[in-house]
Amino acid sequence: MSKRGHSAQVPAVGEAKRGERGYLGYLLRQAQVAHRQNMEHALAGTGLTLPQFSVLTMLAAYPGASGADLARLSLLTPQTVSVIVANLERSAAVARRAHAVHGRIQHLDVTPAGAQLLARCRARVNAVDAALRSGLSAQDEAVIRRWLVQVATRQITE
Repeated sequence: MSKRGHSAQVPAVGEAKRGERGYLGYLLRQAQVAHRQNMEHALAGTGLTLPQFSVLTMLAAYPGASGADLARLSLLTPQTVSVIVANLERSAAVARRAHAVHGRIQHLDVTPAGAQLLARCRARVNAVDAALRSGLSAQDEAVIRRWLVQVATRQITE
């Protein structure tokens, strides 16, 4: 609130600086928050949170990944991934196995039950993914994908 006791007029999503005239970084963040909310809604009732879904998805894509690998792949902290993996292991969605040569190294794998759970969740989030692509041509989608990867890999050197 301002000093006079009333708040500023805040534009709705898509208007003013929250629309096409906004800063790109802000618009990326705004879109990310909306996407996260849509994903959480799609996953409601599945037994998986969005971070658990992310870890399970990455583990299915990269079998045998370590906890540190999963943290990097899932964009989560190692501590968060450690808790998530323990919960997924407790629910029998993932299993640990010792490294063939270095017994102290632990690899993680999705179990058959975890693969079934992931498939059920994937069926729900496919609609969210389709909504992201709605109205985009294949060429537009390719340009956006390329740009997002460039944003993620570009290093500021100044």
